[in-house]
Amino acid sequence: MSESKFNHYSVLLEESLAGLNIKPDGIYIDGTFGRGGHSRAILERLGPEGRLLAIDQDPEAIAYAKEHMVDPRFEIQYGSFEDVTAFCEARGLVGKVDGFLLDLGVSSPQLDDAERGFSFMREGPLDMRMNSEAGLSAKEWLEQVDEKTLKLVLQNYGEERFSGRIARVIKEECALGNLNTTLDLAELVKKTSPKVDKHKHPATRTFQAIRIAVNRELDVLKNVLVASMEVLAPNGRLSVISFHSLEDRIAKVFIRDQSKIKDLFPDSPILIEVVEPILRKVGKPIFPSKAELQVNSRSRSAVLRVAEKI
Repeated sequence: MSESKFNHYSVLLEESLAGLNIKPDGIYIDGTFGRGGHSRAILERLGPEGRLLAIDQDPEAIAYAKEHMVDPRFEIQYGSFEDVTAFCEARGLVGKVDGFLLDLGVSSPQLDDAERGFSFMREGPLDMRMNSEAGLSAKEWLEQVDEKTLKLVLQNYGEERFSGRIARVIKEECALGNLNTTLDLAELVKKTSPKVDKHKHPATRTFQAIRIAVNRELDVLKNVLVASMEVLAPNGRLSVISFHSLEDRIAKVFIRDQSKIKDLFPDSPILIEVVEPILRKVGKPIFPSKAELQVNSRSRSAVLRVAEKI
């Protein structure tokens, strides 16, 4: 895939890198390489002794990195950032990482490539996998999931108020073999929704919910946040860019909980053991500027949270 065919804009670029507090000789991880926007900016701030490990589970992103990112300080790892501890163990980096960046959004090349099946605006196979070589496609997942579970997914992951109605119709159409493409699903949801938001396509919530389920996105996020505490060095920074309320809530709660002193036996009259906080929240949540929104409307839902390991 050519570099020019699908452009990618790195959301909250300067803000997320400022959150990392980059040291020229530091060790950093870009958990979602994409097309390398954040990685390039990190490398620009690193000196000759600095090191950057980038991770991506999209084979196209890996191929792009190998072709375009020739730098002795840079290494690309194929896989999910959920496995960051294993990747660091293999390199002797556990507890030595100075900054870990997580950009949780679907990259523009993925959204813009109809063949990836993420967009309800483009005709393509019903896929939605971040890693196109592993797991069930959205079509396969929809065929296997039961109606009750699908309703809960649409309700919890998409906050879809017509989840029951949409789940029933999806399963009916699956049984008839009528649900094969992104536009099949988008049109089905549009016809099934009794009310439509003025400024949002009726299939937005359904596509989001199915994508989250297919890629296990919320479970993976919880796992990588826990893993980040293992791989970060003391004073190492965690920068998390999320794009919807479910992700942001997980990041917010994790940072809040790890920033508190914990009494392991709160009901005991004797203070037996106290666990000291392992994180310090850095600043307030950061949102895209008006200038960024003008350049990239897809950044409108982004929020950045930063924390530092104690």
